[in-house]
Amino acid sequence: MKVFRARRPKDSSPCALTVGNFDGVHRGHQAMLALLCNEARHRNMPACVMTFEPNPRDFFARRAGQPERAPARIGSLRDKLIELQRCGVDEVVVARFDASMAALPPHAFIEQVLLQKLNTRYLLVGDDFRFGAQRAGDYALLDAHGGARGMDVARMMSYEVHGLRVSSSAVRQALQEGRMDQAAALLGRPYRITGHVVHGRKLGRRLGASSIDGDDGFRTLNLRVAHHKPAAMGIFVVQVHGLAAQPLPGVASLGVRPTVEEAGRVLLEVHCLEWPLGPEAGYGRLVGVDLLHKLHDERHYASLAALEAGIAQDLADARQWWAADRA
Repeated sequence: MKVFRARRPKDSSPCALTVGNFDGVHRGHQAMLALLCNEARHRNMPACVMTFEPNPRDFFARRAGQPERAPARIGSLRDKLIELQRCGVDEVVVARFDASMAALPPHAFIEQVLLQKLNTRYLLVGDDFRFGAQRAGDYALLDAHGGARGMDVARMMSYEVHGLRVSSSAVRQALQEGRMDQAAALLGRPYRITGHVVHGRKLGRRLGASSIDGDDGFRTLNLRVAHHKPAAMGIFVVQVHGLAAQPLPGVASLGVRPTVEEAGRVLLEVHCLEWPLGPEAGYGRLVGVDLLHKLHDERHYASLAALEAGIAQDLADARQWWAADRA
């Protein structure tokens, strides 16, 4: 899969395109991408996705001086690109959403972006797709203007699972409420966060060194989270991909670590129940962490001793969950 910034290369062949944020790449997105790829193959065109970074709602929230109103992020740009590739997309154009993009009138968006920068000849959009300044553009405008310029425009209606319309908002709500089974049903897979393992404060090696986990204590893999407001936060039962031939069971903390120093930066800290690595192994590896079950929200402990006891209980609860799940 090829990834471009802002536009496709000049003299690119015509493409079949869809446009959207694709946060989470949920089952509704997957259905749309399957249709896009099918249309692209029949037309002998590459299947292309145009997406935005930052999310337009992030941009408008910051411009209004109310960054807290930006929606929580389901996945990072890396996670999005991984899932788009899995869906068979040939090309992704990542466009920066800024003041210039926000002010672009609908007709100009069609001409300058869809036709000139992307060379779109088939466009597939969702039933609620809006575009251009003030969100003034809609499907009717696309169909009329695009059709006159040789761009075939199609619309896909919403996708439902068990009577629930699948949307990024529904996934986001399920994650925020800790309903991981519901999130997985909407996503069509467990909720996964990917990232490179980075060096942490090594606090986990000192915590619990005399516990059931032995001399290594509560050793963790640390993954930085690219966005400051992830949709899921708390303590989770997880499985880890990328360290061994099979996924490894574990427990993870996703949040700002209110008990320790440097609180405020979002970090995913993962402890594998079956530790497969040597003392310094793992750093730099790209791993995927599936959040399977939420144990509880982040807690502020009065002391490191209390934190150690809390972690030990989380490990016991995670082992109990895995034992029950595998029974």
